Amino acid sequence: MRVIGIDLSGPSNHRDTVLSVFETQGSYLKFVKWISPVSDQGILNEILQQSQLDEVVVGIDAPLSYEDGGGDRQGDRELRKFITALGMKPGSIMTPTMTRMVYLTLRGIRLSREIESLITPNPISMVEVHPGAVIGSRISPDDLKYVLSYKQNLSARMFIWDWLGQQNLTELPILKEEQSHFIDACAAALGAWHWKDSSLGPKWVFPANPPLNPYDLCC
Repeated sequence: MRVIGIDLSGPSNHRDTVLSVFETQGSYLKFVKWISPVSDQGILNEILQQSQLDEVVVGIDAPLSYEDGGGDRQGDRELRKFITALGMKPGSIMTPTMTRMVYLTLRGIRLSREIESLITPNPISMVEVHPGAVIGSRISPDDLKYVLSYKQNLSARMFIWDWLGQQNLTELPILKEEQSHFIDACAAALGAWHWKDSSLGPKWVFPANPPLNPYDLCC
């Protein structure tokens, strides 16, 4: 199985969009490559290419739906409760239709539907993932401080990167970039892997409710 984690940014921000590719090898997830900057077409091309090799599961860090009438989706509210119980900040779960999120939501919805329309030799499944919650729900409570600061602090990012290597993600490259987007793309892959593999399972999941909310939300 090929596992793709995508940290998505707004439609015009290809530079901060990162796509990571992993391959399952027994109980491990082997790093294959990452791509950044990357456009929507670049993402579609990569998923199509990976689907020639095996089944593909895609974890996307972006809202893939919105609440009719605006505001939080039920999954947003439930995930916010879950992460605050862990000690994380509720503000990291943002309403899909708020001003600073709406363009990301637009890109996520469009991209997910374009992925669905791909004609591929192997099946593709998709899940909406919150990378910070993926990390926060698995890391030791004593190390939660690194989850709260890794987007702003380089030493915290290096700690989280080393931690990812202890989660059965193998052959990770040396993290030379100071941005957090590479970490989020790999954490999205970790969450998608656990969501897809019933022997592992996600730490938290809110089930899809088609047609308006067609994808699971997990961490």
